[in-house]
Parts: sequence; structure tokens; C-alpha cells
Amino acid sequence: MTSARPWLTSYAPGVPVNIDPDIYPSVAKYYDERFDKFKKRPAFECMGKSLSFGEINQLSDQFGAYLQSRGLEKGDKVALMMPNLLQYPVALFALLKTGMIVVNTNPLYTAREMEHQFKDSQVKAIVICENFAHNLEKIIDNTDIKIVVTASIGEMLGSIKGKMVNFAVRNIKRMVPKFTIPNTVTFKDALSQGKKFSITKAEGRGDDVIIHQYTGGTTGVSKGAMLTNRNIMANILQMQVTWSELIVPGKEVILTALPLYHIFALTVNCLGVGSMGACNVLITNARDLPTVVKAFEEKSITVFTGVNTLFNALTNSEDFVKLDFSKLKLTAAGGMALQNAVAISWKEKTNTEVLEGYGLTESSPAATFNPIHGKSRLGTIGIPLSSTIIKIADEQGNEMPYGEVGEIYIQGPQVMKGYFNRPDETAKVLKDGWLLTGDMGIMDEDGFVKIVDRKKDMIIVSGFNVYPNEIEDVVAMHPKVLEVAAIGVPSDKSGEQVKIFVVKKDKSLKEDELIQHCREHLTGYKVPKSVEFRKDLPKTNVGKILRRELREQS
Repeated sequence: MTSARPWLTSYAPGVPVNIDPDIYPSVAKYYDERFDKFKKRPAFECMGKSLSFGEINQLSDQFGAYLQSRGLEKGDKVALMMPNLLQYPVALFALLKTGMIVVNTNPLYTAREMEHQFKDSQVKAIVICENFAHNLEKIIDNTDIKIVVTASIGEMLGSIKGKMVNFAVRNIKRMVPKFTIPNTVTFKDALSQGKKFSITKAEGRGDDVIIHQYTGGTTGVSKGAMLTNRNIMANILQMQVTWSELIVPGKEVILTALPLYHIFALTVNCLGVGSMGACNVLITNARDLPTVVKAFEEKSITVFTGVNTLFNALTNSEDFVKLDFSKLKLTAAGGMALQNAVAISWKEKTNTEVLEGYGLTESSPAATFNPIHGKSRLGTIGIPLSSTIIKIADEQGNEMPYGEVGEIYIQGPQVMKGYFNRPDETAKVLKDGWLLTGDMGIMDEDGFVKIVDRKKDMIIVSGFNVYPNEIEDVVAMHPKVLEVAAIGVPSDKSGEQVKIFVVKKDKSLKEDELIQHCREHLTGYKVPKSVEFRKDLPKTNVGKILRRELREQS
């Protein structure tokens, strides 16, 4: 079975079976080389302002020196809490160089969620977008945070444009609630003060933790996955060899609409594709669809990553489908299941395939990806990356035959060290060298894996397993459906029954029409028994539909 690694026959010529994650001692050391190689090439662009690799290198030195001048040392935790702004990569690389640990924080967190994360990770400093500082004010006294650096949306955009943007954000749109936190410093002032000092770069090792990446918290208490230099280095190298046929170093432009504080965009866009000299075009608010469309139109995008809901929204945008996609060479999906109907629509509208991959926060994140040289398979998450082994296991961890459903287990250098200060939770998911994902899947004889569903989301109807992804795939095929989510609700007759929540694309859509459509494509016990039409569906910060919230509301 996995010992045979059947997926190897689907690797593109030149893609190695294994990579060496220890070829560089740290991500920072590797990036020293990248910064030099692509010095004059634009690295990040946001709202029309661009910073080169050389400028990011210089500014991150200044910011790192500033933090060290305030007494911070290697191993100290620093929270980064902002949307996609130019301050993010500057702060990120400063922390990597100094050996401080990045604690990525969703800026939409409530004060309670912030407090949990900051106390749990023992955060000593924070870089926070001023729009969200009022929430920090409520809880900062309950934390160990002594250094607060505020970032404004306009401050890195140049003096004239920056002042105009900040004036609009603060005074016209009133997007910055008042806050009073003593001894705060602006990001721009921190950079200025950092010029007076020299950065002391840390000697990084492969097993040094560099990121505390908190799991989404969609189930239970949010936990900090400890990701090491080796973990992230492995994922960077795995992406490079997987996409080497497509990506020309120093020539690509990648659209980064997903937030950098999320592991998908952080590793894949910022550190992975970015390490190949690509320019990351940052979208500060991905829900502002016209901005995403405009970037596609103006920036000659060659690489794009997204989640199902974003692809769906774009293919249903009249402005988007009119664009020229001749330069788009790679579209990668992850973060949630990609519906077949959405993948097919993307191919029709853009003339490029969406290649689906798979991973978790705990695997840095990428574990599988579809081959790029015409061997991809719609409806699958592809095959394991170099140096990665996947098996489908039963409840006892025994490997299942091809074609049978079981839990997906991952083994590879990208698998996390564990959860910070949670040995009990770590022991539940790391067993005998395997990461237990909690996702149910099937592997075929060629090594391609198909996600069936989350273990926790499975619906049991009269003893039969029903997977919400399958229901959602079928419902999404209906031309009048924009978005759908399926959950199980209690039933006296069958234990549970299927309920779907639907956002209409066409107002004329009726419940009986949808049920009939499902009867044509699903066996009886899988057919939804009830339909609830909604204007929208609850989602996470990256657009993942929250079935848990729908269950709580039902």
C-alpha cells in the first residue's frame, strides 16, 4: 500500500521523490539568499505601492533592530494582527531574522478570542492594525504584552497617498474606533527608530519553532500549532519542485487575496511562491470583489490561490469573466473542499484548471497537490508531495484497501512539532510518526486522494454515513444555486436527516425544485429533507463555510 507509494508514477519528470528540508538551517538563512538574488525585483505590492526584495530586506532589518532595542530576544512571541498590508511582510521577516516567534492573529477576533490567544502563547509584543486596537485596549492588562506597535492602512503608501488614505479611513469612513493604550508607537516610527541600531540575527536551527499558528477554533478551543524552520522550509521546497515546470523565477505575479495571517497564504503565497522571486499583489479586503477583479485586470496575474467560495464569487461576476486570462498559468485551491461545479465553471470562464491541494495548519499546510502536467484529476486533492506519505486508516490506525473510506494520516517533514503547552491535545493527533487529520478520504490505486468529509461533520442517517461534501457538490450543480451548506439535524425516524442551507443565484428557485434535483443524483437516504434559503452563509476569515454555526442555529 503506502510502502509502494503508487503516486510516484504521476510525478512530473524532474520532481524528486524526496527533498532535503535541512539544506538550510532556517527560513531566515534561506531568505538571505533570496533577498540578494531578487534584490531589485518587486516583492510585495499593496494599493499601488510596491516594495522590492531589497527594500523588504532593509526595512525588516530596521524593524528587527527596533524590537531588539526594546529588549525582545530570540524565542519571544510577537503577535501580528492585521489584514494584508505592507507592514505584514516587513514584520514577518524581522521576526524570522531575530528568531522571535510569529503569533498570527485574525484581526476580526473579539476581545475574548484575542485574550485567549495572547495568554496561551505568552505574547510579549504586538503589531496591530489601528482599526482593531480598541479591542486590544479591553484586554491588554490581562496579558504579558508590553510593546504595542500600531499599523495604519495608509502609512506605507507614500506621504501624500498615505495621508489621504488615513484621513478617509479615520475621518470619513470612521473605521478606527478610539482607543487609549499607553506607550504605543506607530510602525513608521518604529522603523525610523530602528535605523539607529543594528539587527543581531539569530542562529536558527531546523527544530526552532518560528510560528505559533492557531487552528481556526471552529471546533473546541483554539490551539497553537508549533511550526519549525524545518516544517516551513520543507513546504517551500516541496512547492518549488512541484511547480518548477510552470514558475519562472523572478517573472511571476501572484494575487494574494487570502489573508497572510492564515497559513495557506503565508506559506504558499508569501514564503513559497515569493521565494521564487514572485511579486505578491496584496488585497487588503478579499470580500471587496471589485478590488480583486481590478487587480486581475491591471496586474497581469500569473498565479492565483483561493478557496471555493472566492472562485465561485469570481465566476459569477460579470466584470471578472470578461477579462483576459491568457497570462494566468497556475490556479491553486485549498482551505476547503473545491466543488466540481465551481472547478468546471472556472475552467470554462478562464481557460485554466483549478488544481486542488490539501493540508492543515498542522502540516504547514500543504501535504498533497494535483500534478500540473495534464495528469490532474477533478474532484481529488491530488497526490502526496515529495517526502510525504499518506495512508487511509481505520479507527485502529490500520491501513485500508484502495477505494475504501478511512481517516487520512500524513507523514512528512512539514508536520508540526505539536501544540504549544498542550501535550494532551498533541498526543491525540500525533501518533507513531503520523498526523491524524480528522478528515475522511479514499485513495485510489494510482495514489490520488479524494476527501470525503470531516469526521465531525459526517451525518449518520439510519446507520448510513452521509458526507456533506457530496450533498453540497450535487446541490451546487444546480444552475440557480450560488452557495450551499449541508448539515445533519435530529430525526425521530432515522436518527439524523440532511438539511441544506442555500443562497440563490436565481430568485425563482423553489424548495421542491431542489429536492427533485437531488433525487436525480443521490440515493434516497442522502436526499435533503429540508431546505432553508439564506441571503448569505456564515464563513471564517478565509471564506470557509461554518457548518458548526449552522448546526447551532438549527
